[in-house]
Formats: sequence, structure tokens, C-alpha cells
Amino acid sequence: MPNHHPSKNPFTIDTEPFYLETGDEIRMFDAAASARLPVMLKGPTGCGKTRFVEHMAFRLKRPLITVACHEDLFASDLIGRYLLKNEETVWVDGPLTRAVRMGAICYLDEVVEARKDTTVVIHPLTDNRRTLSIDKKGEVIQAHPDFLMVISYNPGYQSVLKDIKQSTRQRFVALAFDYPDPEDESRIVAVEGKVDSDMAARLVTLAGKIRNIKEYGLTEGASTRLLIYAASLIRMGVAFKSACTAALCQPLTDDDRLQETLNDLIDDLL
Repeated sequence: MPNHHPSKNPFTIDTEPFYLETGDEIRMFDAAASARLPVMLKGPTGCGKTRFVEHMAFRLKRPLITVACHEDLFASDLIGRYLLKNEETVWVDGPLTRAVRMGAICYLDEVVEARKDTTVVIHPLTDNRRTLSIDKKGEVIQAHPDFLMVISYNPGYQSVLKDIKQSTRQRFVALAFDYPDPEDESRIVAVEGKVDSDMAARLVTLAGKIRNIKEYGLTEGASTRLLIYAASLIRMGVAFKSACTAALCQPLTDDDRLQETLNDLIDDLL
């Protein structure tokens, strides 16, 4: 996890998060930020989208405010609300408003999980207006020049009910993410999981086999994040099979038939 200095802005990342570039995403994000264009990251769960945003916040020296979206996320959760404090009603900015005022990167993680009427509030911030309306205060805030809106979602979870409206999608520059190639992914697992390169390569090989059977019933393939979890367990002395079962097989599915298939894949690497 990135480290934060207590005497500084609590949203500032002071230690560079490890991120291994797999294409030209850093250059594209740099260009978008310079042009004040909102950015949409699309890709499977656990492939590095959030780490990329943390890395870019450090690189651009901008505060980062992250919101984990969910179906009960209301506009007031983003913008702010009046609260009773010391028998007095005071306004408290929400994360989006704080980001707009201070010139931070506001990252809405898994934005498709949020209510549709909630995401509409970002529209004026993602076009040439760059404004945020606070209806309860009768205030319209002009975004700080360094403010940047970033959203992410997993295309694999898209459905009629959970999709990004075209009116929202067409306000963003989009960067597509996927799992890294085996060599890069092995390096990431070795560094993040703190295991040797041979063990990291074994885990990545297993992930490749799991991803190849995705069409047989798995909703998602094994993510890079789960590989790092498995590596961390192994580093703590857990046996390879037990670590893979706990960090890969069990989180991926509850189906007994698929569990058996996944265990067979692990056995092949023993």
C-alpha cells in the first residue's frame, strides 16, 4: 500500500507504488491529464487498474481521492451534505467536492455499481464546463485546474442493468487494461508477493491455465491480485497447493465441479 506522510495532505501518495507498464498507458494518461480530459479505465478484476491510478497520482504529484462505488451510493455521498455538529448544522464536503476544490484526481472505482442517477452528477465535470453544482447550497464550483476525473469498470460484468450510459461513456478517454503477458506478470508477482522468480512463474502458469477454462463456467479468470495473495501465503510458509486453493480456487467459484477442475490444474504443477 502507498505510504502517506501525516503532516501533508492525507490524499497525497509519497512513496512510488510499484507499477509495470504494459503498453503506452502512462504516456496516454499523462497526455489526458495535461489536456484536462477525463479518463476511463476498462479491464478485468485485479489486473492493475487501481494501482495504475495510484502510480499516476504519484507521478503527477496530485492528491488521489478514491471512491468504491456501490448500488447504495447516492449523489449526496459524492457531493456532501448538511450534518448536525455541536448543535449546529454544518455543511461537509463529500469526496468529489473535495477533489474538485483541491485539484485532486477523483477515482470512481467500479463505477457501474453506482446508481445511474448518481453518476449523472459528474457530467458537468467531464465536459468543457468542468463545474460541480451543489444544489443544497445553491453553489456552482469551478473545478481546480489540476482536477481530474477517472472512472473504472469491468466490461465482463456488463449487462442491461449494469452498463455505462452512452451519455457518460462518450465524455471519457478510454484506456483498455488486461492481464500482463506471462513474463511481466511473473515479475509483478515476484515483486509484490516477495517470492522468487521461479515460484512467481509457477503461479502465472497456473493462472494461464485457469484463464483458459474461463468459458467452462468461471465468471472471471484468476487475477494478478489473487496470484499476489497466493505468493504472500507461500512466503509465509503455506504449501503451494494449500495457498493456491485458498487464494485462487475458493475465491473464484463455489461450484464443486469447477473446484475439482481447478485442483487438478494445481496438481499438474506439483
